[in-house]
Amino acid sequence: MKRVLILGGYGGFGARLSRRLASDGWQVLVAGRDANKAEVFAASLPQASGIYADRNGDVAVLLSTWQPAILIDAAGPFQGSGYHVVEACIAARVDYLDLADARDFVTGIGQLDAAAQAAGVRIISGASSVPALSGAVLRHLCIGLDRVDAVEIAISASNRATAGPSVASAILSYAGKPLRLWRGRRWQRVFGWSERRRMRFAVDGVRPIRRLVALADVPDHDLVPSNLSGKPAMTFYAGPEFAFQLRTIAALGWLVRLGWLRSLSSLARWLLPLQRLTNWAGSDRSAMHVEANGRRGDQLRTVRWTLIAEDGDGPEIPVLAAQLLIRRLADDALPPGARDASGLLSLEDFQPLFDQLHIRHQSSQSEYRPLYARVMGDAFYALPPAVRGMHRIVGDGGAEGRATVTRGGNILAKLIANIMRFPPEGDHTLHVHFTERDGAECWTRDFGGHRFQSHLSQAGAQLVERFGPLRFHFDLSGDETGLRMHMTRWTAFGLPMPLFLGPKSNAREWGEGDRFHFDVPISLPLIGPVIHYRGWLNKS
Repeated sequence: MKRVLILGGYGGFGARLSRRLASDGWQVLVAGRDANKAEVFAASLPQASGIYADRNGDVAVLLSTWQPAILIDAAGPFQGSGYHVVEACIAARVDYLDLADARDFVTGIGQLDAAAQAAGVRIISGASSVPALSGAVLRHLCIGLDRVDAVEIAISASNRATAGPSVASAILSYAGKPLRLWRGRRWQRVFGWSERRRMRFAVDGVRPIRRLVALADVPDHDLVPSNLSGKPAMTFYAGPEFAFQLRTIAALGWLVRLGWLRSLSSLARWLLPLQRLTNWAGSDRSAMHVEANGRRGDQLRTVRWTLIAEDGDGPEIPVLAAQLLIRRLADDALPPGARDASGLLSLEDFQPLFDQLHIRHQSSQSEYRPLYARVMGDAFYALPPAVRGMHRIVGDGGAEGRATVTRGGNILAKLIANIMRFPPEGDHTLHVHFTERDGAECWTRDFGGHRFQSHLSQAGAQLVERFGPLRFHFDLSGDETGLRMHMTRWTAFGLPMPLFLGPKSNAREWGEGDRFHFDVPISLPLIGPVIHYRGWLNKS
């Protein structure tokens, strides 16, 4: 009987994995810093022993003493951790697998590939919901897509799914910290546990779940743009069951953003007791969502996979990939080397394990019609290719070029331009980040570091552009020469405003070869010109 050593083997996820591997016939060494807990838990399993082990201690002695075939690190935390455990396994020629979801740790595991191959051992990092399961789902969804423009992943756990100390530490480690995300065809900086949004998880025949989620950091933020065609934007959201829990973490994250605290990790010891106080409340339902937006030929497509776990089975999901990969290691089905787990399993591999749990999941796909095409109808397809291409947005996109900005000269014009956060006068490099969600678009224009943003949506046969509390309604007209916008009405704080007091603009767009050109003059009655920006863009 082969022996597996599990660091953190009696913890939240480690205990679940210990049970699964014991049922698969492994002799399980349940290891941790509390020998008594390890022994008590091991006594509940067949062919298991509880032992003392500290992942920060002398792992080489541990491996020499117990001589496992595989070491599994389910202890963590992996944020900020080095590879001393992995290196000890390579030196001892012991296969290694972990449940890490720390971005730098998982994506950096490849630096040990040559050493692992030389030692003839298999090193696998990230054998969990991300990136192992998420990677399997994405490959399933993207079959048939020529290019992927954007990927979105979200996980929301049941309030009764109590996490271990390492998970709590990981959750708090990036709250308020800057994160590097690939969006708009370039790397951008955002902050952990920001961008809160309400998400609906839905599977046919199951009551939907609605949860508040926010930005969290995972290996997929690096792996997805690197591994999928089109180098898509990638965003990962996570959230607990109760919105007040997420809002509390996000609010505390501001202390980090403001520099008042270096990190929230030190608060991890308080997070678990506070969660236990509310264990009686909430549900035993968890959910996961993976969505990809891309192109198949001339079609824009949205493909989506959603999973809902009930009856408390959600916490089993993070250990399923590890169980599957341990079976492959036992069968010698994986070659030596060090790699992340994102490309090692298929969605079909998970199905037999899903069938043993109260889990329902489904995939769906739909064709997406871009906003400007819906507003303009057939006239959209008469536009020059460069103009049409700029407005074919699904999920995420970006464009780069140059712009010249002229501002109005009087004091009121300058004041209004500053309030609207319009760019300063001059020649600028220009980047535009397009995001699409639920059929509406957000355009973030970056004129050499000076950004302003507007939101676009449809109202019948009109395009509506929103700047804060102001909404402007446009008729769009176009032909092979280009696109023109004519404002028909506007509102402030939802109240209709006199048209003669509104801004005047003869905005137009046209194409010259592959380049998209624009000319947007804006003036106000009695004030005169406020801003005029014109230039060109190439869409990435």
